[in-house]
Amino acid sequence: MPVDAVLTTRDPEVDRPPGRPAPRSGNRTKRTKWRPVKDQSKFEAQLDPGFAAEIAAEVEGGERLHQCIQCGTCSSVCPLSAYMDLTPRRLIAMTRAGARDDVVHSMTPWVCASCYACTVECPKQIPITEIMHALRRISLREITYPKRFTTPVMTKAFVDMIQDRGRSTESWISMKLYLRTNPALLVKNAAIAGRLFRQGRLGVRRARINGRDELRALLKAVSA
Repeated sequence: MPVDAVLTTRDPEVDRPPGRPAPRSGNRTKRTKWRPVKDQSKFEAQLDPGFAAEIAAEVEGGERLHQCIQCGTCSSVCPLSAYMDLTPRRLIAMTRAGARDDVVHSMTPWVCASCYACTVECPKQIPITEIMHALRRISLREITYPKRFTTPVMTKAFVDMIQDRGRSTESWISMKLYLRTNPALLVKNAAIAGRLFRQGRLGVRRARINGRDELRALLKAVSA
């Protein structure tokens, strides 16, 4: 199937099952909706032919990505496909086509609930959920995640704190999350934070471990 057909074809019965509730605004920041490049030659010039192999190398069993038959089962069983800018079926097609820039800027991996329904139901046993996790890691490394979307901001704050101090402190992660996504919530939830602090369930002192240099060396070796 031609690249343009893969990227522009949309099956409403598969990609956005009827009866799903409309996405709520909440903490979700408005982002430019992905649209295929009209100039086909320009779009094809931007494709990364090695992107699918890069993703496959990041995931155990990732080579099965090339066996996808675009049946749409993953999109049909996904409980959050109505909230995604690219459904799982389209994301897999775009990954195989090499549309790297569109994929790593997508909100889909961050909306994924990691319920593994897509992986369990996939007739080709493609580890779709693990592919979503691989895309998250690439998005964090390349800083292509949606800047004011809750999930990646909280994930980055947690990972940075673990790498720096070896332990997480919920109060500091919460403050970073609210300041970078919706500062008004910091004021709104101040009373709740005060009660938790008085009950000893929320601390303000950042926890840390001994041997942080050894931890950093271990994390670096694992990610190498």
